Amino acid sequence: MFEYFETFDLSAGDVTIHGVTGGRGPALLLLHGYPQTHAMWHKVAPVLAERFTVVAADLRGYGRSSKPPTADDHAPYSKRAMATDMVRVMDALGHDRFFVGGHDRGARVAHRLALDWPERVRKLAVLDIAPTREMYANTTDGFARAYWHWFFLIQAAPFPERMIGADPKAYWMKKCGSGSAGLAPFTEEALEAYLGAFQHAETIHASCEDYRAAATIDIAHDNEDNGKKLTCPLLALWGKYGAIEAHFDCLALWRERAETVTGQALDGGHYLAEEKPGDVIQHFLAFFTKEDAP
Repeated sequence: MFEYFETFDLSAGDVTIHGVTGGRGPALLLLHGYPQTHAMWHKVAPVLAERFTVVAADLRGYGRSSKPPTADDHAPYSKRAMATDMVRVMDALGHDRFFVGGHDRGARVAHRLALDWPERVRKLAVLDIAPTREMYANTTDGFARAYWHWFFLIQAAPFPERMIGADPKAYWMKKCGSGSAGLAPFTEEALEAYLGAFQHAETIHASCEDYRAAATIDIAHDNEDNGKKLTCPLLALWGKYGAIEAHFDCLALWRERAETVTGQALDGGHYLAEEKPGDVIQHFLAFFTKEDAP
């Protein structure tokens, strides 16, 4: 899927982060969502690599990256910890400042990265999310039904781990195939990568910890920011047929958390980089290559 990319396994403190890098030009870090790996970028990364040095990495807890032990406060799977991993990866690859594009959980990591390391992030693009704290705060019956996994995965261990572990493939196919596009966005090769990674008990546990952190320590970190907003330009894209469009005012919520926000709904569902790769490429190129006024 990444024919002209180099594979890496880099130390990021207490974890090793797996990923690929390729291309030339300014650095662009791409972060995947749940329950996937960096493979989700395989339709867009080769084209973006014509203009950027692309880095696509597995978050800690996912894919071939480390799955460190957790803690009572879930801090090892906080978005702050995950963001720090990525800063260390970019340091190791020699990228001081970079663009970031994130989908789903990866976009939440990217949000925290841009908050904690504003001097490092030139621009941020997020796919099909609104800010975590604001999504929880505005929970409705319809949203809870659409995003049932948010409330299932945060249950105390080992309950969701045992339920998912009984048949990881069936769970993955249900979770990822229930959107407007079904399983159509996923190629056979990508599905093999996702299902192969998700069958391991340590991955299932780590991904649950990701969500437990989101509902607890991540919100605490947001509250500690005392209203601080992202200073880098932010592009928000979301699916016209997904839960973000149905239940949230995406741009309004991002404008509560960032100074400069643009974006729109795309003609697809949740997995935009795989369902509508051409549209994502078009918007990413326009956004990341635009020269903003000083």
